Amino acid sequence: MTNATNSANSPSARFERAAVIGAGTIGLAWAALFAANGMHVRLSDPRTDLRESLEAALPSLSAALPGTEDSDPRERIELGDDPEWAAEHADVVQENGPERVELKRELFQRIADAAPEDAVLASSSSGLLPTDIAARLSDESAARMLVAHPFNPPHVVPLVEIVPGERTADSVGAAAFGFYERLGKTPVRLHHETSGFVANRLQSAVLAESFDLVLRGVVDAEQLDTIVKNSLGNRWATVGPLESFHLGGGPGGIRHMIEHLGKGMAERWKDLGTPELNAGNIDTLAEQTERAYGEGAEAYRARSARRDRRQLAITEALRGTNEAD
Repeated sequence: MTNATNSANSPSARFERAAVIGAGTIGLAWAALFAANGMHVRLSDPRTDLRESLEAALPSLSAALPGTEDSDPRERIELGDDPEWAAEHADVVQENGPERVELKRELFQRIADAAPEDAVLASSSSGLLPTDIAARLSDESAARMLVAHPFNPPHVVPLVEIVPGERTADSVGAAAFGFYERLGKTPVRLHHETSGFVANRLQSAVLAESFDLVLRGVVDAEQLDTIVKNSLGNRWATVGPLESFHLGGGPGGIRHMIEHLGKGMAERWKDLGTPELNAGNIDTLAEQTERAYGEGAEAYRARSARRDRRQLAITEALRGTNEAD
C-alpha cells in the first residue's frame, strides 16, 4: 500500500471511501467523523430505524466535530442493510457489530469477499482478539484485518488502539495508523494483542475498585466520581500513570518511589476489591448512579452533550499546549 498525498477534503487520497458496518453509538460516531473529514460513507445495519437513528444522532455528533460548519456530513452518508454493499467500494471498513466472536467471524468473511483487495479491514471490538476474529479468513484477507479500538465516544476521545493479529501485515498496521492520525485521532500500535487491549484493561481495574468502594459504603457513586475527576482524572489528562509516578520521585524518579513506597503499594494490591456483579450489587450501583446523573433518553442526551463539550475543551487545550512546547 502506498501513502498518497493529502487533499483538502479527505484525510488521505488513499482513504476516500469508508464502509461502516453496524450503527450503534460507536458506528454512528465513526460515520459522522469520516463524513466530516470529507469521506464518502456507506453505513450498513439491518435495523429498521437506521435513517431515523442517524438523523437523530447527527446534530449532537456534528456539534463536536470541526469542519461541519460549512457542509452537512449527512450528504456524504449512504444507508443500507447489506454489509457486502457497504464494503464493495471501500478503502477502509470499520466494523462495529456485537461483541460475539462467531458473529464477527462470519461478518468478516462476508466483508473480505466483497471489499477491494487493498481495503483495510478494521474492527472496533473492545476486547476480542483480531487473531480469533480472523480465524476463518484466508492469509491474504487476514493480512488486511486488525482491530482499531476507539475509546468511547470515538468522535471526541482521541485514542485509537491499533491491534494487529498474528497474520496482520505490518504495512496494513502502518497504513491504519496513518489513516486515523490524519483524522485527528491519536493512534497507538500495540506490539501484540492481549484480551481487552490496554485502555479497557486499565479501565476495568479502576472500575473494579470503584465498584468495591461504593458497595462497601466507603463513598457513594457521585463522591467517587468527584474524587477521580479532581485527582487521577485531572492528573492523567496531562501525564500517564508511569510518568506521574516517575515525577513523584523527584530527581530520583521511579526508582526512588518504588524504594520508598513500593512495599506498601504491593500490600495494597492484595487488598484490592473483586466485587461480584450479582443482582443486589447491580441494583445498588445502578440506583446510586441514576440518582446522581438521571436516566432515560433525555438525561442521556444532556449528559453526553455536556461530556463531549468538556472533553473537546480538554483536548483542544492540551493540543494548544503541545504546540507551544
